[in-house]
Amino acid sequence: MDLILRLATALLTASLLLALQPAQAQLAGHGGPVRAIAVSADGKTVLSGSFDTAAIRWSLATESAEQVLRFHSGAVNAVAFLRDGRMATAGADGQIAIWTPGRPQPDQVFEGHTGPIVGLAVSPDASKLASASWDHTVRISSLPDGGTRVLQGHSQNVNGVAFAPDGKSLVSVGYDLTVRIWRLPGGSPEIVMMPAPLNAVAISPDGEIVTGAADGKLRMMTADGKGNGEVTAGAKPIVALAISRDGALIAAAGIDGTVAIVDRKVRSVLRTLAGLGKPVWSVAFLPDGATLLTGDADGKIRRWNALTGVAIGSNVLGTPADPLAAYAGDHGAEIFRACVACHTLSETEVQRAGPTLAGLYGRKIASLPGYRFSDALRAMDIVWTPETVSKLFEIGPNAYTPGTKMPEQHIGSAEDRRALTDFLARATSK
Repeated sequence: MDLILRLATALLTASLLLALQPAQAQLAGHGGPVRAIAVSADGKTVLSGSFDTAAIRWSLATESAEQVLRFHSGAVNAVAFLRDGRMATAGADGQIAIWTPGRPQPDQVFEGHTGPIVGLAVSPDASKLASASWDHTVRISSLPDGGTRVLQGHSQNVNGVAFAPDGKSLVSVGYDLTVRIWRLPGGSPEIVMMPAPLNAVAISPDGEIVTGAADGKLRMMTADGKGNGEVTAGAKPIVALAISRDGALIAAAGIDGTVAIVDRKVRSVLRTLAGLGKPVWSVAFLPDGATLLTGDADGKIRRWNALTGVAIGSNVLGTPADPLAAYAGDHGAEIFRACVACHTLSETEVQRAGPTLAGLYGRKIASLPGYRFSDALRAMDIVWTPETVSKLFEIGPNAYTPGTKMPEQHIGSAEDRRALTDFLARATSK
């Protein structure tokens, strides 16, 4: 990264930190869904990862951001605290970054995954980091020496990974309907077939394995893989799990925006938190075992009393501010609405997953400072104009800009493409 890019990134980070003010038990600052949450051992610090490609280190005492971590070129899907106070982030770019608080760049980067990383787990002795990836593998990375071991066998996306409390085994779950219990340091895994695809796994302090499935059910099993009960947490797929540190409660987040609080011993749903947005992507308990954090689709982290179901602070959701409210009735703005999740129209807004479109026309592709573009995009000679933007959506991003991480989408109508490019001319030149 050259000097100009470092300076631009530093300025962007500084401006973002200034914008992240205390929010009465809401941690607001991400520009996209909060895909992952981790809590420090002392319960004073939270680490979050988002679809906006950033991770944020938060102080719970002041309810404000202490550091914005920018390295990944895609969504940050998994985060973890290490025992020595350092942090780990991993994402859609297949990389794991190890950070020291306060330093602007990672101390160490692990590469090797060829698909998005969606789960991280730290071994009990804090010497190893396990990662679950959509490349169908689990990797165990040694933090002291940087070595990596690859665990193969899953036939589809691996969605979750967790170490047993004694560190003698590692559990992975995937969309291939299997739970795999890997005996460490070596040995073949025990494979348990399940009735539904698995999206998440957590292990209680006593070693019980809990899985969250696409059919909305939690299934429990003993450390050696024997069935030990199940609970229907909701009607929709479970996408995230957390177990309180005392092992008493399970939080199961659904893709429909509900979070079931489950009594693990009784095997029953105590209450359901609803109305959080669609979906709730991440959950984490504070050390007290009663306070739950949820990472929501609107980019906010909210705090709840899991025992009573009561929101702590100003957590009650209202209607999110519409970034396109000023353009009501504008046909081009309505077409652009599909782009709002990834792009802002102004440099003053918090960066989302994609680069801001402020000053778009006349700018060379992949030239915006402070944003990590692929080498393929940097090598292109495209200059953004109404004509090139129209071509992008006429033939699709994959054909027009190979190597992009932009979702594939087309606008078949020439009239609609003209409405969009006219809108961008008005909205991005301010």
